Amino acid sequence: MKTSMMAATVEGPRHVELREAAVPSPKPDEVLVCLEGCGVCGSSVPTWTGRPWFQYPMAAGAPGHQGWGHVVARGQAVRTVKEGDRVAMLSYRAFGEFDLARAADVVVLPPSLRGRDVPGEALACVMNIFARSGIREGDKVAVVGVGFLGALLVQLARRAGAEVVAVSRRVHALGVAESMGARHSATLGGDAERVEEAVCQVGGEAFDVVIEAAGHQAALDLATRLCRVGGRLVIAGFHQDGGRQVDLCAWNWRALEIVNAHTRAAASYVEGLVKAVRAVEAGTLVPDELYTHRLPMARLADALDLLVERPRGFMKANVVMAASV
Repeated sequence: MKTSMMAATVEGPRHVELREAAVPSPKPDEVLVCLEGCGVCGSSVPTWTGRPWFQYPMAAGAPGHQGWGHVVARGQAVRTVKEGDRVAMLSYRAFGEFDLARAADVVVLPPSLRGRDVPGEALACVMNIFARSGIREGDKVAVVGVGFLGALLVQLARRAGAEVVAVSRRVHALGVAESMGARHSATLGGDAERVEEAVCQVGGEAFDVVIEAAGHQAALDLATRLCRVGGRLVIAGFHQDGGRQVDLCAWNWRALEIVNAHTRAAASYVEGLVKAVRAVEAGTLVPDELYTHRLPMARLADALDLLVERPRGFMKANVVMAASV
């Protein structure tokens, strides 16, 4: 067992360094995982670009929280997993060669997923958002914002028998949404009213369920207007760059059901991760083509910049650890 490892340390906004750190020892209820990789999450953009409420330098390995790898040690009280098990996990310092997780927060991966990236927390979010959206066969659904989450929500909604319209600022992302099953698509630009008109033209009447998955004001405004009377507005975007204004008059008068689709309970994440692993194994959730960029840990800064810039062709970046090679 190694006693030291390399881990990425975010020293400040847009500044990351690889540092040597001690390999942590698991507590009685924890496991030590040798990481194969970690997804790069959109929620890390404010950390990377800088906000007054963050403290720098961050802990080694933070804010990586979408890791997967194999168990190399376990605490004395752990009985649910064993050394050698390949797992996806909930942890918070996964931009490194090793990280700790509670045994209750890891899910053992089946042999059929060997060799495939499994950014567990991201996939758990997709399943939990979809469950909270309450989408049923025959529903008219709009997904506003087609990143990794939005694209997979299009896929799940279509497979549930819904008619899906996708809206995105990126033309490439609309093509991805159509490959995931969207019947129609529209480009979100500066003129929200024209976009609303275009979406309604291709999608028919106002929508039963609208999922806002972009995380910015214009998307939230458009999503509100697209909901039918008595419809459901599902807020799945990460709104982290300041306050928001909502049209409470419209929400109230039109009797909209507002769903905050994210959870902060670890048990709910684990439940979503279990469902995600089963869905990927069964082929009902197919995320692999959305992993458009795979970079070594030494290029974490590039991976985070991709999240900010979102160039043509980008959907999701995963960072691969040297320890997994």
